[in-house]
Amino acid sequence: MSDDLQNLFDDANGHLAVGEFDEAIVLYRTCVERDPSYFDGWHALGMALLKTGHVKEAIGCGLQAVTLEPNDLLAWTSLSQMYVRDGNIPEAEAAKGNARILSLGGRVVK
Repeated sequence: MSDDLQNLFDDANGHLAVGEFDEAIVLYRTCVERDPSYFDGWHALGMALLKTGHVKEAIGCGLQAVTLEPNDLLAWTSLSQMYVRDGNIPEAEAAKGNARILSLGGRVVK
């Protein structure tokens, strides 16, 4: 990752830390536009969107994150939370199941 992208991500995290969610979202969006394979950017964008009530868009970001890193426990846990907020319990349970597999040392994708 370039220093420019890392600085942008760090700035977004700073905004998020002080509750400036809209500013953080703009910067996270810029991160994933510059590098569509940037897992941390997708995950952070999804969580920021969830905090601001943009649940459907958050789910899209969460799905992108687990596509990029299918064996990431936190990504599956977050996606489960997103589905719960959306009221989609079957999908939330499926994501939670993947998180459980990973928490026990298994792998979702080999």
